[in-house]
Amino acid sequence: MRKPFIFLIHFGFWICYLIIILILLFVAYRNNFDVIEKEHKIYNALYSFFFFAFLPSIITYFTFYSFLFPRFVQHKKFFLSFLYGILIALIAAFVGYILLRYFIESGRIIDMDNGGINGRSTAFGVMLFMTFIGLICGIVALIIKGFITWFNEMKLKDELKKQNHTMEMALIKSKLDPHLLFNTINNIDSLILKDAISASDYLNKLSDIIRFVLYETSVDKILLSQEIEYIEKYIALQKIRTSNEAYVKFVVDGFTGTKRVAPMVFIPFIENAFKHTNNKKLENAINIRIIINNETTQLFCENKYDSKLDKEHPKGLGNDLAQKRLELIYGDKQKLNVQKGDEQYTINLTVPNE
Repeated sequence: MRKPFIFLIHFGFWICYLIIILILLFVAYRNNFDVIEKEHKIYNALYSFFFFAFLPSIITYFTFYSFLFPRFVQHKKFFLSFLYGILIALIAAFVGYILLRYFIESGRIIDMDNGGINGRSTAFGVMLFMTFIGLICGIVALIIKGFITWFNEMKLKDELKKQNHTMEMALIKSKLDPHLLFNTINNIDSLILKDAISASDYLNKLSDIIRFVLYETSVDKILLSQEIEYIEKYIALQKIRTSNEAYVKFVVDGFTGTKRVAPMVFIPFIENAFKHTNNKKLENAINIRIIINNETTQLFCENKYDSKLDKEHPKGLGNDLAQKRLELIYGDKQKLNVQKGDEQYTINLTVPNE
């Protein structure tokens, strides 16, 4: 919490406290008296109430705030907090009472029978009441200090959470991006000797993909149309190794408009579909459908695979990283449903549009 705001909290409390004291003064000295008596009574009231109400309260307030809370209350030493709190309030009341008596005996405060504080109260009663007032101010100080400490801790936790979130996102992205690019480069490499012209065309697509990964994914959200364009180019590059035109089916339903999503939010699941689809001669071996609604965008990705061959392949980065990234970005707003059968793997992902 910023220091000016902390100052305003303290200032506000003492203004309220002063108003209460002024109200008490008005009640105690509201009777009619002549001008001279009035001057003497106001003079007495100011001195008396300063040492009786203000001085013990100030001592207790700031001692509780700067010493008792950080040393004992914050560490949950409640019994010691109670003992030291009583002791601090008693010492503050004693100091206030001694100074009050000193100013009375020195003549700076005129001790009149109807003065209120000294005329009808014993020393013990005055000190007891001063201790009680000091304890109330001390408790208020503990509440204020506790609130400021809680606020600062929550702000610190929030900052740490944001930093951890950024670090996790960077770590996941550093693993996902090269993984996608390496597979694409391998596919183009296999095409160069067969068809150089097509390889050149695909290299241009790869250049667009690299540009997308380097420059577009650094932001939190991108246009949905950009994400879909990236997916189309990625699918085109993945189809290099097969002559089966019906190997992949990709459909987009809905209007992208200005809707935004997190960059590369769908591609990891699509990449895994290509990775684990073993038979490239099958028709509609991979079915990808993106459904765009007003509030959400849904990815439906289904691929066929041979479970026996799949067991022989080591488990890659896969959906675990992608799912972790989804949780970091969208939290509970995203819905991911994964179904794995003997020969079919299905992803159903829904994310909110922005």
